[in-house]
Amino acid sequence: MIVLKTSKELSALRRAGQITAQALQVGGKAVVPGATTGEIDRIIKEFIVSKGAKPSFLGYDGFPGSACISVNDQVIHGIPGKRKIEEGDIVSIDVGAFFDGYHGDSAATFAAGNADENAKALMEATEKSLRAGIAAAQAGARIGDIGHAVQSLVEPLGYGVVREFVGHGVGKDLHEAPEVPNYGRAGHGPRLMPGMVIAIEPMINEKSPAIKVLDDGWTVVTADRGLSAHFEHTIAITETGPVILTLP
Repeated sequence: MIVLKTSKELSALRRAGQITAQALQVGGKAVVPGATTGEIDRIIKEFIVSKGAKPSFLGYDGFPGSACISVNDQVIHGIPGKRKIEEGDIVSIDVGAFFDGYHGDSAATFAAGNADENAKALMEATEKSLRAGIAAAQAGARIGDIGHAVQSLVEPLGYGVVREFVGHGVGKDLHEAPEVPNYGRAGHGPRLMPGMVIAIEPMINEKSPAIKVLDDGWTVVTADRGLSAHFEHTIAITETGPVILTLP
């Protein structure tokens, strides 16, 4: 069931979203050659806790980190640990903060030092596809319009859109209805209504959209070991257009 949020709930979601966005910024600044993914995770956790919030992901279905930190061919759900970031790596950080009963959810991909041109192009296209998806999230439109906007931007560039993982509603629960795919047919799917809050999160692969899950049960990688990028915002549907809630 899709839950429409009141203006009071939207204010609470914005506060959670601000903390989430700030935590993502802090984590992004820590993406430097020589840092470990575990160190980045610790920095993010300490920041979220300092704001009186809790990391949404920590312990979620048993996930052991406060953020998902995925490097190069890792698509999503990378477990923070001892892996050292190397010059030219691209690092996707997915963060959630739970504050005053509501969640924020946001992600971005950062380059450690100087990434190569292929990596930069993938990151740029993925971020642009997020903006295209947000622009399509107008009251009265359909969920399929969002996915169609994302897909139509990246596939002509030769990139692959991950199918198995999608965006979602956000509220008192981290994952709520509806699902928000990054592909689809315009004019199809649930209608977007004022009060809906959704996370739009393109996960775009350099080559094939095919993925696999590693033996740890969490880390998702590209099947062909090509690079992957991930960008995400939590937005509210309003009468006057989409409003991004995960801004610092």
